[in-house]
Amino acid sequence: MFTEVMTYAPPDGPAPAVTDGLIDLVFADIWSRPGLSRRDRRFVTLPCVAAADDEASLVDHVHAALNSDDIGITEMREAVLHFAVYGGWPNASRLNAVVNEQWARIHRERGLAVPAPEPLLPLTTASKPELRLEGGERAFREINCLPDAPSRDNPYSGAGILNFVFGEMWLRPGLSRRERRLITLACVAIQGASMPIDAHVYGALRSGDVSCDEMDEVALHFAAYYGWPKASRLSQATSEQKRRITRESGALAAAQDNAVPRSQATA
Repeated sequence: MFTEVMTYAPPDGPAPAVTDGLIDLVFADIWSRPGLSRRDRRFVTLPCVAAADDEASLVDHVHAALNSDDIGITEMREAVLHFAVYGGWPNASRLNAVVNEQWARIHRERGLAVPAPEPLLPLTTASKPELRLEGGERAFREINCLPDAPSRDNPYSGAGILNFVFGEMWLRPGLSRRERRLITLACVAIQGASMPIDAHVYGALRSGDVSCDEMDEVALHFAAYYGWPKASRLSQATSEQKRRITRESGALAAAQDNAVPRSQATA
C-alpha cells in the first residue's frame, strides 16, 4: 500500500515509527480502509503536510498525488487556491512552488515537455460586483446549509467571504464541492477554531456531501497526518453535529405532521 500510494518503495529500518507507525498503522491500516477513496484521502493529507513544517513530506505527497494520476494538475492547482483561503496564503505559496517543481520533475523523468497551464480567463463567475455578491450569498447559504448569509457591511464578510470565498472560489470548476469540503475540513481542524470546525462539519453532513461514516474516516485519516489531539476535536464536532441534524430532522418531521392540510384550512 505504501508503494501504491507514494509511488516509490517504502523505507527500510527498524525504528518503531517506521515499522509500527508508518507501515503497519498509516498504510497497512488507515490508507487501506474502505471508508474513503484513495483520492479522497489525498485531499485530506495534502492540507496536513502543507501546514506542517516538513518539506520532505510535502514534496513526497505532492509528487505521489500527481505521479499516480490520482489528482490532475488543474485539480491540484485548484486545491492550492482552496488551501490558501482556509490554511493561509504563506503556506499555500510554499505548496504552490512545490506543485510546480514536482509537475516539472514528473515530466522530466518521463522525458516529456511540461504542458502549458490552462488559461485563467475567462472566469466562470460573474464579473459585475452586485452579481458576484448575490452569487456569493446564494452559495454561502447553500454550502453552509444556513438560511442567512453574512452582511456586506465590512470588508471581511463583504469583499472577502461573499465576493471571493463564496462568490468565486467555491464556485470555480476544477474540484467538486465534496473535494473542497475535504480540504476545508482538514484546514479548519488544523486551525483548531471551534466555530469554523462546527460550521463546516455541519455543512458537510447536512448537505450530504460527506456521510457520517465518511466524516469519521476523515477524522481518523487526519489524526495520522496532523495528530490525535486536533483530530479528537474534529471527531467531537462530528458527534455533536450528527445529534444537531437528528434534532433538526425530528423537529421538521414533527412540524410537518402537525401542519393543517390546506384543504382543511380553507374548508
